[in-house]
Order: sequence, then structure tokens, then C-alpha cells
Amino acid sequence: MSAHAGDLLAWANRPRWAGQPAGHYESYFVRANHPSRPLALWVRYTVFSPRGRPDAARGELWAIWFDGETSTHRAFKQVEPMADCRFNAQQALDVRMGSAALAPLAMSGAVRDARGSLRWSLSARSDGDPPLLMLGASRYDARFPAAKSLVPQPGLHWRGRVELDGRTIELDDWRGSQNHNWGRRHTDRYAWGQVAGFDAHPASFLEVASARLRVAGLWTPLLTPLVLRHRGREYAFNSPRLALRARARVDGFDWHFESSTRGVRIEGRIDAPREAFVGLHYDNPPGGWKRCLNSKIARCELRLRDSGAGIDDTLRSAHGAAFEMLGDDDLGVPIVA
Repeated sequence: MSAHAGDLLAWANRPRWAGQPAGHYESYFVRANHPSRPLALWVRYTVFSPRGRPDAARGELWAIWFDGETSTHRAFKQVEPMADCRFNAQQALDVRMGSAALAPLAMSGAVRDARGSLRWSLSARSDGDPPLLMLGASRYDARFPAAKSLVPQPGLHWRGRVELDGRTIELDDWRGSQNHNWGRRHTDRYAWGQVAGFDAHPASFLEVASARLRVAGLWTPLLTPLVLRHRGREYAFNSPRLALRARARVDGFDWHFESSTRGVRIEGRIDAPREAFVGLHYDNPPGGWKRCLNSKIARCELRLRDSGAGIDDTLRSAHGAAFEMLGDDDLGVPIVA
């Protein structure tokens, strides 16, 4: 890794938690998908601080094992005191939460509940791609928007061992990414999607979101920023103008989106059945909570037309897409963590 790349990774992963009284959440999360089967692992290392009470901050260690072959998923959440958590700003990534750890190309840890446990000890190989930004770089240290997200390490290949309720599962070349998000409040309503390698285009990467924000008591239109890396090009449709011009529709568990500019058009669909989702309870720093419907085994189909480059490609992922929806609707998915 070059010095410049190392500096960029350190900036992308720099902890923004500093005991601020305005309230704060911050998550480093990792996902890994089996290269051909509907199996996935999601692990989230989080700090949560309620507004006006930084002394009540806590660590939260989340993990989900998704099994789309049996439609049985195991979700865990374990709370850790802040005294047992560390977010080291001097390294590109050094997170400790109890006995769990996350580094640039490795992670380990364990969570437990009354039924059993989930343990992981994994290392990764990187494609070497630079961090992917969903906002302009200057917006990450600005007050607006209140919630920020980026992908410090897209294109990771995970290997190692997972133990679920006493059963050992070996991971070898599972596709995934390492992600970072934070803010003083959660986005009011959103759909978020990510594909870390399509079935016939394993080096391509998609990050997309459709969100509504509540500002001064009024709802914004649906904003849809999108970034696609494909065939050595980056299509960054993430400026405020393009995010506002994009068209999107979320109908239950079926999400369609479309964005275009300067001879380039991207149309996509991400969907999954209800049984592919897990319901999670996310506390909100200002108070209250949001319902997250979380799947890492969704389907994605994407069409890219770039007239200038002579590209007309259809990209598909049968069950390797991340698909999350945050809001107040349960859509029949029970909260399990």
C-alpha cells in the first residue's frame, strides 16, 4: 500500500467519536458473501452516545449469520462498556470492543445469546481499490447531512473460520467490504444497497442509497446517490444535483432506481423476499429508535449504458447484494436484536 493510499484509508476510517454532547452513533461494519451460495456474514462494531449524555455512551457488537438456503438467520447484539472499547485514530483501522477486534485486513470476536454463540476469526485480501465516497469529500466534516457513510475498503476477499452454535464453517474467498458510517442522528428514511462483486463481473462494485430527510419539519424529495465501479471506470452519480434528479421507487421489498448524466445511464433493481430480512432495533441519539430491515442475500440486476465508451452491460448478483431499509415500518419482519 502506498503512503498516499494509506493516508486516504486512515482518513476514511478516522474515528469521529470524541465524547461530543450533541449525540453520536458510529459504526464500522464488515460483510462477507459466499461466492456462489446464499450465505453471508455481517459484523458491526458500534459506539452509541445519547444526546446530552456522553457519559452514557456504550459499545455495541452486532453480528448476523444469513442462511438463504434454509431461511433461518441468527442475529446477535452484545453491549460493551465504553471502558472496554477502543477506537485508535493513530492507525488506518484499530477497533476493539471487549475481546472483539477489527483491523484493516482482519477481524475477530464472539457474541452470545441464550441459544448459543457466533465466533469469527477472519483475514482478508484486498483488490487494492481506493475508498469509495458517497458524498463530496468536504461534506464528511460538515454539519449537513447529519449522517455520513463511505466504504474505506471495497473489494475484500475474506477467509477463515466462523463457529455458529458449535458448528464450524470455513470461509474461502468470500466477497465483501469494510464500511464506516456515523452521525448525530440516523437518516430519517432510507434504502441502502451494495454489491461487492457481481456474478459475471467480480471486480465491479455498487453503492447506492435512496433517502428522505426531515428538515425543519418538512420532508425532502427522495435523494438517490449512486457510485458504480466497472471496467476500470468510476461512475459517481453522487452530487446533490444528480441525487435529486435520479428516480427511485421502493415498494415493499422491491427497489428500483435510475440515474443518468452525459451519455451514461444506470438502471437497477434490488429485491429480496421477506424471509431474507432480519429486523433490528437502532437507538437514535436524539431519542427514540429506528427499525432496520437488514438483508445481505438480496438480488440485484443493473444495466449500464455508456455511449461514449461503447458499454452496454447488464450486471447481476443472484444473492450477493446488501439491502437495508431504515424507518418506522416493519413490513411483517419481527425485531430480533
